[in-house]
Amino acid sequence: MIKGNAFYYDGLSSVSQNIDLIIDKEKKQLVFTTLLVGEINWPIEDIEINYNSQIINIHFGSKPVQVIKLDDEEFIIEFTQYLKENGKEGWYQRLINLGTKIHVIIAIAFLGTIVLGYIYLLPIIAERAVVLVPEDYDTELGGGFYNQYIEYCEIDSIKTEALNSFAQHLDLENKKNLKFTVVNSETVNAFALPDGNIIVFTGLLDLMENYDELAGLIGHEVVHVNKRHSMKILCRNAAGYLFVSAILSDVNGIIATISDNINSLQSLSYSRGFEQEADEVGLNIMIKNNIKPEGMINLFKRIQNKHDIDIPAILSSHPLTEDRIQTIKNIIKSKNSRYVENKSLRDLFLELKD
Repeated sequence: MIKGNAFYYDGLSSVSQNIDLIIDKEKKQLVFTTLLVGEINWPIEDIEINYNSQIINIHFGSKPVQVIKLDDEEFIIEFTQYLKENGKEGWYQRLINLGTKIHVIIAIAFLGTIVLGYIYLLPIIAERAVVLVPEDYDTELGGGFYNQYIEYCEIDSIKTEALNSFAQHLDLENKKNLKFTVVNSETVNAFALPDGNIIVFTGLLDLMENYDELAGLIGHEVVHVNKRHSMKILCRNAAGYLFVSAILSDVNGIIATISDNINSLQSLSYSRGFEQEADEVGLNIMIKNNIKPEGMINLFKRIQNKHDIDIPAILSSHPLTEDRIQTIKNIIKSKNSRYVENKSLRDLFLELKD
């Protein structure tokens, strides 16, 4: 038997009773005596152990819950050893007994899991959180940014009208109303806003030599709008807060976070997956409209020649041009596409080139 001093709470009164606690190893019971009840026996298998610093709390029963508190250091050592021998040791005590080295390993593993989850899991969850953002908010966000941005740009109204007419001749599978704006700038770029506004710089138009290249560009940018890529990237950029907001179904919190990132719409770096999706779906749009799909390849080659400094794939937020060209070639080979010369698109393209 093991014997030690302890404090007993009967669950009915807040006053404790000092008791002599005995561990009957043979009967596997805790035995003690109180003034009111006399001898009490608790089967070891029915008790619950809670460790709190240097104190052990032993719980028994449910109505009421009775508690024995141990603070006798020597008795605690003997008691925990007995529990260990009988498989009654709690997970907390087992963890404590593992030693410093194991604790460090567990801490590193736990920290590593958090870091990996933040890097790889949170962005995916955040992209999924876009479904919590009403699509009407795309219009509000994109329209607000467009009005601020375009105020400082020189718009070519004639080319803007021609570009919108060009797009109207295409079936773009668009879910939102599209509005194209041509900005006078040597910048070789174009970008789409979540509300359907698509801005194209004359520097990019000047590179093109055929209307199928322009169709490839338009198809690509429209996919970014249709698939809500901008909103998904904004959600991803605010992954930590959005994750908590999504768990709590805090739609207002998500929208507020996205609003804080409105000024990044122009310079968003789409993921490789989004760019590849825009290329592939944009290519299908060209094929559906009987436009020569090689136009997208020609456009990328001209951009590649304009920017002759290659960026290693691991450092680029977009797929490398060579990779994108090869992917498009493979898709074209797998499809039996046909195309016919579209005089209306050709004439509008020539108007844009004037």
